[in-house]
Amino acid sequence: MNTPPPAAWVDGNSGADLSVFDRGLHYGDGLFETMACLNGWPRFLGRHLERLAAGCARLQLSQPPQGLLEAQIAAALTDCPRAVLKLIVTRGAAPARGYAASVGAPPTHILLRYPWPPEDARAHEEGVRVRLGALRLGENPLLAGMKHLNRLEQVLARQEWSDPQIAEALLFSSSGALIAGTMSNVFLVHAGTLATPRLDRCGVAGIMRAVVGGLAGECGIDFQERRLEAADLQQAQEIFLTNALIGIRPVREVAGRALAIGPLTRRLQQALAPLLGGAPDCPA
Repeated sequence: MNTPPPAAWVDGNSGADLSVFDRGLHYGDGLFETMACLNGWPRFLGRHLERLAAGCARLQLSQPPQGLLEAQIAAALTDCPRAVLKLIVTRGAAPARGYAASVGAPPTHILLRYPWPPEDARAHEEGVRVRLGALRLGENPLLAGMKHLNRLEQVLARQEWSDPQIAEALLFSSSGALIAGTMSNVFLVHAGTLATPRLDRCGVAGIMRAVVGGLAGECGIDFQERRLEAADLQQAQEIFLTNALIGIRPVREVAGRALAIGPLTRRLQQALAPLLGGAPDCPA
């Protein structure tokens, strides 16, 4: 299989440099999307671009035209059926120092292409071990749900462990709510009900999180999006993680407590599998 080297484009140009005055670099003033690409096209591209547009609207940030982004994504995947793309949109280069944004300044968009990561079939079948993070996520409803560029909390949380046998850390907010993993959303199963944390105060509303929530409804599974706390985590009979690359990954151990990979997790894995085969924008 063709495995191209990493590549980057700034505003569609492979030879262009990113300005050292870019507000994304100075202030984290921007958003990003990470997309799993199979058969030469990103999974759920429509959902990714919709989330990007919603985030740009909330930040009052100009978004490059969707048609332009789609054309550049297609070009980046030419002769490259399998890759990971990261799309970054910033407010652009700042002509003057300071937090105030310049009116009418053009945005910068950066497209990065990475090789597809090595497959981990055992993690999909046997589940992974996770820990509880010590870091507490700050709560800010104005930024909640968005995939903005400031990921320092996740960087610090990931520095808390180095054991390769631990795949992820679950993080709580400053008020004690379970939110997510450092790079994933989390789902709990208790007494036949599926629940995922409400993300109205912090956290990233992942694309795969939305897809799995939709699948739960289609499968007739009782699904709730609500505040979850440590007690809910302790009572959970099944736990799984989601993100754009891993789909659904079962958890077999959380903070030393062993868990079975239960029937509801397997049912959703089976329902999701046809949507992960590379057909673009499969409806959930």
